[in-house]
Amino acid sequence: MRNAVVLRNVSKSFKKEKVLKNITHSFEQGKIHGIMGFNGSGKTVMFKCICGFLRPDAGAVYVQGRRIGREIDFPESVGMIIESPGFLPHISGYANLKRLADIRRKIGREEINEAMVKVGLDPFSKKKVRQYSLGMRERLGIAQAIMESPDLLVLDEPFNGLDKRGAADVCDLLAGLREKGTTILIAAHNIMEIEYLCDTVCEMDAGVLTQIR
Repeated sequence: MRNAVVLRNVSKSFKKEKVLKNITHSFEQGKIHGIMGFNGSGKTVMFKCICGFLRPDAGAVYVQGRRIGREIDFPESVGMIIESPGFLPHISGYANLKRLADIRRKIGREEINEAMVKVGLDPFSKKKVRQYSLGMRERLGIAQAIMESPDLLVLDEPFNGLDKRGAADVCDLLAGLREKGTTILIAAHNIMEIEYLCDTVCEMDAGVLTQIR
């Protein structure tokens, strides 16, 4: 099987703190890969390097065979939640997604509606995002990540704020996307979702990535 994401000797420091330490790892295409680790372990920084938001100090990151920062600045087909998604509070969830979709103009109303329904939100609701619960905001973030049907999903703590039912719904959604060939990277604290959902499991500890399953 082809590897969707490859990291080769990737290191990243901020001032004197080395956050990523010589990471070499491959993530196989069409599978769900879980990364466990405490806050500050380096998971989010690794995700930002994969998505092109940060450049590693040393090493290389490849997505679908192309080097990030050399051949392309950002992966060509990626959906992501990294840290807290930033939405405009004074407009509806649909209006937020429509503004984001208009940037690349790859999708329209039908795809946005479908993504919102998949995560359990009503695309026709006039409720403004500032009135959303934490769980609804998390669902909207996932809808944003999946609405353009990306080849790669990078999800940093996608279960935060979700109750058990919400987490189960998201697990089912991600399992369905895997069946369609989507590669998914998930960072999560909760071992239950990771164990249930993921094909491979790695642990990030003090900037070192180790595969444990």
